[in-house]
Amino acid sequence: MTAPSRPIPVPDEITQEFWDAVREHRLVIQHCSSCSRFNHTPSLTCRSCGGAELSYREVSGRGTVHSYTVIEHPPGPGFADLVPFVIVIVELAEQPRLFLTADLLGVAPADIRLGMDVEVTFEEIGEGCTLPQFRPAGE
Repeated sequence: MTAPSRPIPVPDEITQEFWDAVREHRLVIQHCSSCSRFNHTPSLTCRSCGGAELSYREVSGRGTVHSYTVIEHPPGPGFADLVPFVIVIVELAEQPRLFLTADLLGVAPADIRLGMDVEVTFEEIGEGCTLPQFRPAGE
């Protein structure tokens, strides 16, 4: 019997472009042409101004750790071999309070600190799925 796989995202009409770019190892975030603000998580209208003129723009993938948690117990099937792992909320460099939540790879939990510089990396988790993750900047 094979071990259960991790859950994979299911893109919809709003998020499809995000996931297509991630599969190409590019990080894109919705951008509002009305107020020039980035908008994440993807939605039908801008969270800043309510505008509906949203398109995706590539971002640097650089940011800082705003918050984190260490997962020590598997949250579900497919995670048993991954614990402990770290989930971070990263404030992206492009805009204050533009956050992306992902795993932090390549860092021992004891070595993580708030404000740590990180950069996006892309993890193939199988079943044709790629996830944006983060690692310490410059590694």
